[in-house]
Amino acid sequence: QVQLVESGGGLVQAGGSLRLSCVASGRILSINTMGWYRQAPGKQRDLVATITKLNNTLYADSVKGRFTISRHNDTNTVYLEMNSLKADDTAVYYCNADVRTMGVIPYDARFWGQGTQVTVSS
Repeated sequence: QVQLVESGGGLVQAGGSLRLSCVASGRILSINTMGWYRQAPGKQRDLVATITKLNNTLYADSVKGRFTISRHNDTNTVYLEMNSLKADDTAVYYCNADVRTMGVIPYDARFWGQGTQVTVSS
């Protein structure tokens, strides 16, 4: 019904940069907040950053000043620019979106992507 597909993950050396993208598609009437979360092995999934439809942003303390979230509403895409990467940033990164979608009637739901691996070598 609604799909989110992430891309841009990979292997990078400490201090390097990566840009993640996530495109939402399907039966989308509108999208409110979009966000990025990450999950390292053996740990819970944690918030990285979120952005509202009006471009209000929120960041985890651990990424402030290094990561930038942005979105392009016309293409239902959210980005995460990651700079000065550290080994501790290694995780699977997931995007999500709070979507108004259409069933029998319109309803709101949160959808998740499948994740993209980011590995930072020290």
